[in-house]
Amino acid sequence: MNTFSAELIQRIKRTPSVESFCFKTSEKITFAPGQFVKVVFDDKALQNKDLNKYLSFSVSPEKDYVEVTKRLSESSFSARLKGLKLGDSLLMQGPMGNCIFKEDYKKIGFLIGGIGITPVISILEYIMEKKLGIDIILFYSNRNKEEIAFRRELDSWNRLNENMQVVYTVTDCEPKDDICVHGHISGELLSGRLQDLTARRFFIYGPPVMVKAMKDLCVESGCDKNWIMAENFIGY
Repeated sequence: MNTFSAELIQRIKRTPSVESFCFKTSEKITFAPGQFVKVVFDDKALQNKDLNKYLSFSVSPEKDYVEVTKRLSESSFSARLKGLKLGDSLLMQGPMGNCIFKEDYKKIGFLIGGIGITPVISILEYIMEKKLGIDIILFYSNRNKEEIAFRRELDSWNRLNENMQVVYTVTDCEPKDDICVHGHISGELLSGRLQDLTARRFFIYGPPVMVKAMKDLCVESGCDKNWIMAENFIGY
């Protein structure tokens, strides 16, 4: 596994609880859209699960830097991320992960909740940069509108790409406008928005409970189970 050093060059606040960290790496890192990396704060004990965790790349592999994004909590790992200053360095290991986008996919969909959006951003930014004519629909669920990470980017890409559709859902309150759907991602929502479920490859990322629920929903809704690509976020 490749181990490399990474120097913090920028921090970006995405929501009240979500932040992105951009790094310049000691070597050019080649990764596929959808992959992840291990962020290492304890290089003396690489198996330290409290200080060394896996985070998805939240940027296109075409960029000359790497970016990871985290919903910051009260954990020791989050505390280390919060304490990073520009110019600080750490180690990373990777890339890893097999739930990746390939350019020959014609129609894709995403069933995503919360911070599971991070690898999706890597995929979508890559598609936009390469000007690929992929038919895309993203179902993205959050507790409230304030916690929709990367909304500015998603709204911009949605406007620019006629082949892309973004469907936001919020669960904790009624949306104040018609941009968001109230509630969870459901079979009714999928069938109401899509007439080509069997022709579409679906990506699902997130904590294991979320991934299992979305996989079951996908199958129950009539998706081709062989075209469901899922990856559990390790450490949840």
